[in-house]
Amino acid sequence: MATTLSINGKERRVDADPTKPLLWALREDLDMPGTKFGCGMGLCGACTVHIDGNAVRSCITPISAAAGKAITTIEHVATLPEGKKVSEAWIALDVPQCGYCQAGQIMSATALLTKTPKPSDKEIDAAMSGNICRCATYLRIRAAIKQAAGIAEVVEA
Repeated sequence: MATTLSINGKERRVDADPTKPLLWALREDLDMPGTKFGCGMGLCGACTVHIDGNAVRSCITPISAAAGKAITTIEHVATLPEGKKVSEAWIALDVPQCGYCQAGQIMSATALLTKTPKPSDKEIDAAMSGNICRCATYLRIRAAIKQAAGIAEVVEA
């Protein structure tokens, strides 16, 4: 069955079972490998994309649930004002170590800053809590989010 998806501002047709996870439609059917497979259960955040501006786990989202909605992937996020700031901060602060989880981290951070331009540490923790980083770059992730938000980081001596 064919499903039309609006991905990164373009209509894309996917000929697949409507229950197929969006992650696999992106990677296999649409040749968009930026969204990563992590756990397959929506727990690690590596597969995060935006649907109508909300960070969602594409590994547990069927393509039928994404039809008719605006989907943004890591391939397009830097074209958004907040995504550009987040991407630049990630580079400036050398956030990635192995890099595998970073697409999902950037997508979650961008969704946070879109809704909450000046988040508190508590809001950052809540928004990012579902994103796991094996390399434990959490302090750099938080610093990059703050930099992207224009929040001065207080460093204690």
